[in-house]
Parts: sequence; C-alpha cells; structure tokens
Amino acid sequence: MAINNRVDKEELINNYNDTLKNNATFRKLIKTIDVKPKIAMKYTSSLEETTEELKNCKDCPGLIYCKNRLEGHIFYPAVNRKQLIFSYVPCHYTKEQQKAEAEKKTRDKDIFNANFKEVDITDKKRVKVIKWLKEFCDSYNKNGSFKGLYLHGNFGCGKTYLISALFNELSKKRVSIEIVYYPELLRDIKNDFDTYGDRIDYLENVDLLLIDDIGAEKVTEWSRDEILGTILQKRMNNYKTTFFTSNLNMEELERHLRISSYSDDEIKARRIIERIKQLTVDMELISENRRK
Repeated sequence: MAINNRVDKEELINNYNDTLKNNATFRKLIKTIDVKPKIAMKYTSSLEETTEELKNCKDCPGLIYCKNRLEGHIFYPAVNRKQLIFSYVPCHYTKEQQKAEAEKKTRDKDIFNANFKEVDITDKKRVKVIKWLKEFCDSYNKNGSFKGLYLHGNFGCGKTYLISALFNELSKKRVSIEIVYYPELLRDIKNDFDTYGDRIDYLENVDLLLIDDIGAEKVTEWSRDEILGTILQKRMNNYKTTFFTSNLNMEELERHLRISSYSDDEIKARRIIERIKQLTVDMELISENRRK
C-alpha cells in the first residue's frame, strides 16, 4: 500500500512538472495565483482546464464566440489556506455587458421620468439648448418637416435627459417616439439578426428618433454603412425628425467613422456626416457632470 502511495505521489509530481515545463500559460497562471507547488500539483488537471479556458479567451472576439464550458466565464482558482477553490468568474466581455445593463437601468429610468419641470434652468450654459427645445416643442407638427438636434458636449451634462424631456412631452400629442442607445442597438441587432428588417423599418419611420451616444460604438463598415447609413437616408427621404447626442463634435465624429485612411472610407464617413447635417441643427452643451 505504501509503495502504491509513493508511486501515485511520484506520478502526481511528474505530471505537474511536465505540465509546468511544457505549458507557458500554466506557468503564468501558477505565478499569478501565487500558490505553492505542493498545493498546486494536487489540482493539476483543474489548473490545466483553467489554462485552456484562458487560451480560449485570449483571442475571443465576443461572447457569441465563447468556447468555454460556461459562456462568458472562466473556470478560475483562488487560494484558500492549503487548497484551491475553483469557481466561474466573468470574463471582460461579461463584465462589460453587466456594466452596460446596470447603466441601461439607470438610463431607462431617467429617460422615462424626464420632464421639463425638472430641468435645471439656473445653469446659463444650458439656456440656449433649453430654449431651442421648448420652441421646437411648441411648433412641432408631425406632418411637417422639422430638423432635429445634434447635441454634443461633455460627459454627463444632461444631453439625453433634455431631449428625453422633449420627447416625453410630445408623446402626449400622439407623436411616436423612440430613443435608442446606439452601441446597444448594434449589439442587439447582432444578437438577434432575425428581427433586423423589422427593427430597421421601424427606426426609419418613427416620428421622432433619438440616436443616443453616437460615437461611443466600435465602428465597422456594417454598423456605419448598412445600419446607420440606411436609417439616416430613409429618414431624410421620409422627412422624419432625428436627434443625436454625442461626446464628439461633428469633425470628431467624422474621424471616428473613418475605419482607415483610404479615400473610400473617408468618403463614406463624410456621407454620414452630410446626412446628419441635413437632418439636424448642430449645438454644443458644455456643463457640469450631473452623474457625479
């Protein structure tokens, strides 16, 4: 019995040492969690599973391509005295998604409750924008042709809230409205492509559309030309009023929309900007960060 135990222990040590020698990711993992060899070698197979999942994550382009056992998570160890405790921890894509969902809940609540009565009018930097929005509210007729607003400025200054207050007011007059957080819209379309046609058709024809936080998305030819370009062109053709919020002015947005320095990309980015200019009045709002 003692001989068998000795053989098992030697096999355990040899297996651990061989893995340590031949697997760079395994070595890095052992160093990262700072575990003693006599503890780590008891969990060699589980640690190998962790290294495989880490390799999967290294070049993973997104959650829908996840190869790990639990989508969006890594089987990862933590040292607890003289043992390793393994659990599934979220990868960076899952963390980003969780953060976006938390922000969406806050944003949706703010949008739903936005109204002109709660708007701070003591900040002189906001007066010009508020005046424009109230004049728009008084004069808007969905059967007419009205330019929307391209409202850009610093983070958290209330751009989305102000336009949401306008939309909520006009919705009382049976005006159809839609507010889309642009990076999230692109994610949703990718994740549920079967609804692509219906969703784009709706965004092309709703009376008032706010494309919120344009410029915060990762630009691809598909997102720029097939999604944004299509929506804007149809809304121009149908005389539908469109609003935008962004942390970028139009020059910065144009640079953002250029995927490369090739002339074709520059032309396509310029085409998007020209459509935005046709649809909107350009205004800047620089004010205190109200999300502090």
